[in-house]
Amino acid sequence: MQQELKKQAEQLSADVSDAMKRIGIAELESKLDKLRTMTADPKLWEDQARAQALMKEQSGLEGRIKPWGQLEQETSELIEMIKLNDSTLEAELHQKYSALRTQYSVLKQELLFNGPYDDRAALVSIHAGAGGTDAQDWAQMLYRMYVRWAESQKLTVTTIDQSAGEEAGIKSATIEIDGPFVYGKLQGEHGVHRLVRLSPFNSDNLRQTSFAKVEVLPKIDEPDQVPVDDKELKIDVYRSGGKGGQSVNTTDSAVRITHLPTGIVVAIQNERSQLQNKETAMTILRSKLAQLQIAQHLESLSDIKGPNQSAEWGNQIRSYVLHPYKQVKDLRTHHETSDADSVLDGHLDDFINSYLEHEIKE
Repeated sequence: MQQELKKQAEQLSADVSDAMKRIGIAELESKLDKLRTMTADPKLWEDQARAQALMKEQSGLEGRIKPWGQLEQETSELIEMIKLNDSTLEAELHQKYSALRTQYSVLKQELLFNGPYDDRAALVSIHAGAGGTDAQDWAQMLYRMYVRWAESQKLTVTTIDQSAGEEAGIKSATIEIDGPFVYGKLQGEHGVHRLVRLSPFNSDNLRQTSFAKVEVLPKIDEPDQVPVDDKELKIDVYRSGGKGGQSVNTTDSAVRITHLPTGIVVAIQNERSQLQNKETAMTILRSKLAQLQIAQHLESLSDIKGPNQSAEWGNQIRSYVLHPYKQVKDLRTHHETSDADSVLDGHLDDFINSYLEHEIKE
């Protein structure tokens, strides 16, 4: 019995070592050492924004490395305990092995995230499509779905920009979701989402099909990671819009940035400061360029073509049916469930995991 357990524990140790090599834990530790040296320099704090960004990066790396180090150490200790061949410890050792194997199963999900930006925060933009008020209501339902998912994962959610619909819902919204591997997890949500239901907005209560586009971008807030030439930008400032009242901005603080080579346009009016809106717009622009570079399989940013909007609108990835039956079906992985209410309440993990497994097979 002890011999079999020893064999299993040694296999687990080998699996852990292999996973740590594939993730590049040694390289991450080297990067962490450099960050610790930088953050220990008192002069760094003369630039508060940079200091906070580096501290956040350091904390994130520590959070990735520490669980693997603990697992490796505890597996090694377990093997040494098994070698003592003490029959009175057999039940405890089996229990410990089972716990470590479960811990490894959770941690090895990190192996699914091998893209250059998978460990980043995500910028999730939702745009109402065809379908009028129904589509704007559908966009708000998707907004709520992603916020609920993030809250269930104990992630940080920040609303960057939001445009209300005329009667109900939203025309568009952009949120930042921050936490471990958020972009890696949510990248499969990028595309067109279709809703079929009985419309609550017409007197005949007819069946209505609505569309909304979801954009998922890796947050790139370091200018040197995705360099953008100022000469390639057209920057316009204008007065923020709104429905009236005290919250309407009476200064020209809204910012619209056009990236001339690709035609990408980013407009932000959420903040009262023009500078803040410009910084946010540049972060989103860099993130869009990074996402396009991934999607177009390019080595250089200069080769990026503008996004094909019509193709994106035709890129339907998931269908949500609430009438005459209930079903949510992913059209790429064919994963489906009849519990549509649960999905719309933020229970997305099954769809996220099925997409990641599908991508590995592909």
